[in-house]
Amino acid sequence: MDDLKSIYQTLYEYLDGNPSMHFIILVFGSVIAAKLADIIFISFLSRLVKKTKSNIDDHIIETLHSPVYYTLLFLGLRLSISVENLGFGDNLIFIITAVMKTFAILIWAKALFKVFMILFNWYSSKSNNDVKVKLLPLFDNIGKIIIFLATVYFVMISWGVNPVGWLASAGVLGVVLGLAAKDTLANLFSGIFIMMDSPYKEGDYINLDTGERGYVKSVGIRSTRIMTRDDIEITIPNSVIANAKIVNESGGPYENERVRLSVGVAYGSDIDLVSKILVDIAEDSELVSKKFKPRVRFRNFGDSSLNFQLLFWIDKPEARGRTLDVLNSSIYKEFNKNNIEIPFPQRTVHIKK
Repeated sequence: MDDLKSIYQTLYEYLDGNPSMHFIILVFGSVIAAKLADIIFISFLSRLVKKTKSNIDDHIIETLHSPVYYTLLFLGLRLSISVENLGFGDNLIFIITAVMKTFAILIWAKALFKVFMILFNWYSSKSNNDVKVKLLPLFDNIGKIIIFLATVYFVMISWGVNPVGWLASAGVLGVVLGLAAKDTLANLFSGIFIMMDSPYKEGDYINLDTGERGYVKSVGIRSTRIMTRDDIEITIPNSVIANAKIVNESGGPYENERVRLSVGVAYGSDIDLVSKILVDIAEDSELVSKKFKPRVRFRNFGDSSLNFQLLFWIDKPEARGRTLDVLNSSIYKEFNKNNIEIPFPQRTVHIKK
């Protein structure tokens, strides 16, 4: 027993006279303590969430695992620095502390954004798919902005910068930057209004008054990206597209779309035969939707033709061009076989002698 007391006394005197070794022990102790506390915290919460039916809380705990560990670790390291006098100046201690706080804030910001997206995806899965598709880009971008601003705020505080005073002193600079970045701000607010009003969503097939036509690939804060049928990506600033006329071919309750094909035949043609040919061609085409029966309408008497219109449905908006090509070719061939003339404008010129 006396020998054991002697060993403890010797170790204590050695550490007491060697602050560097004491600091190293405290650092290792902080790592071990953070790991143990993390294991206890996570295991305790894991036992609690096993009682629930949903697995969303499991994902949240898994996401919070890393920030909890690093927060406890940084607290232990900061305590180790403050306990031992290793000759660090106040400025160096402040910088080390600020760096650790910054890393902890960034880790928590990343984790909170993941938790936010997990909760939103879970909520949207409980609602209809249309709500999920429309609101996901809006909440995604708003969540990023809020978390980014909060991260910047706390990082500034950790470095001893007063955000309120800094913003107040930068009022004139903010006005100048606002005027310089007016287009960027216009795109920003237009993007938010587009996501809230939702004239289109990702995956919709739209036509713009400027001639662009294609799928909406993504709706961002600054711009909207459209993928055309030629696999060309078009990026349109939100301030431009917000003031444009948009035809959303996927905007109805279904993607089915009715197409009107106009054709004129010469006076004296058998109108019953014309109607039968048009309906048969539409019914025989694989590109025409089978959910609805094609119809033919005799619209009006033209200057040199009897004007008919074939009404049929297609399953996808992008099939319009290909379907019109196939039907127009078939109509022309069938009209030729049945001697049905497609008139063209003619003029009789009288030359005065």
